Amino acid sequence: MEKTSSTEDPVVLSLIRQKLREKHARHVADLKAYYESEIQALQDKLKLGDLPRDVEKANQTLTKRCRHLEKALSEATKRVQELEATNCLLEKKLAEWPERYAVAGAAVKSLQQRLDESKRSEKEKDATAARLKSHVRQLEESVQKALREAEEKDAWREREYKKLQDLLREYESLRREHEEVKTKSLSTENKLFAANDQISELKRFICKLESQVKQLEHENQARARLSSHSNTRPSGAGLFHHPRRHQDVPFS
Repeated sequence: MEKTSSTEDPVVLSLIRQKLREKHARHVADLKAYYESEIQALQDKLKLGDLPRDVEKANQTLTKRCRHLEKALSEATKRVQELEATNCLLEKKLAEWPERYAVAGAAVKSLQQRLDESKRSEKEKDATAARLKSHVRQLEESVQKALREAEEKDAWREREYKKLQDLLREYESLRREHEEVKTKSLSTENKLFAANDQISELKRFICKLESQVKQLEHENQARARLSSHSNTRPSGAGLFHHPRRHQDVPFS
């Protein structure tokens, strides 16, 4: 933050631009002084009149060297002008830099905020994904438990169905036994009714027999009394006496 604020300070920017201008000026001055000293030295050598004739060749060489240096100076001057133009352009860009830096800083800040929001959103999505995974795991466990319970219920239903089938078979067997017992009971009851009827008939027959026995006893007693009475009468009195013939008792 301190470095950013220092580069945005106008005083600091002015000092930077001034140092750049001084540096370029020194560089240009050094180049100019070097080439001018070279040219002056060559011109001094060309102006010497007492040179021997064998140095004419050297003079020509120096002349060519001087022309070359003048051309190099011209190119250096052109290069210096280009550097000055570039320097001006850099100064303009440097003047525009705080605004561009502010825009870039705002863009970086916005991107940082978006990055932070993306990180928070990613964390929230991760937490949501973790919750969803946990919920899915719980659902899978619930489904597995429901499947196990369904299988257990199916097995229980199958066992109960088998028990019911066994009970139905047992009930059918008991029903048949009950029908047989009922049939036997009806037959026995009919036999019992018949036996009761026979017993009633026998009781009536016994009553008849008893009444006949009583009647016989009564007649026997009467006969005995009559016999004893006849014994006390004169002889001949019973010659014409015919005792009553008893009827046979019907036996049914």
